[in-house]
Amino acid sequence: MTENPRQNVSFASNAHEAHGYLALPPSGRGPGLIVIQEWWGLTSHIADLVDRFAREGFVALAPDLYGGRTTHDAEEAGRLMQELPAERAAADLAGAVDFLVSHEAVTTEKVGAVGFCMGGGFVLSLAAQEGERVGAAVPFYGVLQAETDWSGLRARVQGHYGEQDAFVPADAVRAQFDAIEAATGTRPELHFYPAGHAFLNDENLLGTYDPDQAGIAWGRAVGFLHSVLG
Repeated sequence: MTENPRQNVSFASNAHEAHGYLALPPSGRGPGLIVIQEWWGLTSHIADLVDRFAREGFVALAPDLYGGRTTHDAEEAGRLMQELPAERAAADLAGAVDFLVSHEAVTTEKVGAVGFCMGGGFVLSLAAQEGERVGAAVPFYGVLQAETDWSGLRARVQGHYGEQDAFVPADAVRAQFDAIEAATGTRPELHFYPAGHAFLNDENLLGTYDPDQAGIAWGRAVGFLHSVLG
């Protein structure tokens, strides 16, 4: 495993040990929040988001799903995402939930989950997998998850997507959110922005970072998470 200097915590995940980056709020205590990486890995951008969420009052944890590997090359990122075993990612994310709900700094029985790009797809499947243990799920321009059973999803959902996203078509997003509503009886909150993919990423390698739309989306997400988790 390649060492990632952003790893500062370890936790049990099925039959192995997983790693991640954890940050505490200024008060030292707060709601638990899982932050799920983009396809680039646990990069400085994801670590910065963890720090930002911590400053907003959350005990934030980003599991390192690639085991220390990061990349700035889109072809390699796509390969890493394709090579990530779904069951391994699911186990690591479930282990992260276990870790947070039992952490002495976490004040909530349920955690929130927010994800970006690849992680935006995982955040919804994690919420469906973990049921009552995930109270809020916030996907940002999430890569869509095919053939997911949404019946176990109990979290409130708030989605953030770009209208000009070349990777995640708006019609497909609406169809997935319709499927979630059909399975759960609850309509997820959905926001579209006049922006492209990864518009919140200020280290955006695609050149689609939009500070104005990022600010709007960030404020909505933080407010939503606090309204659900406290």
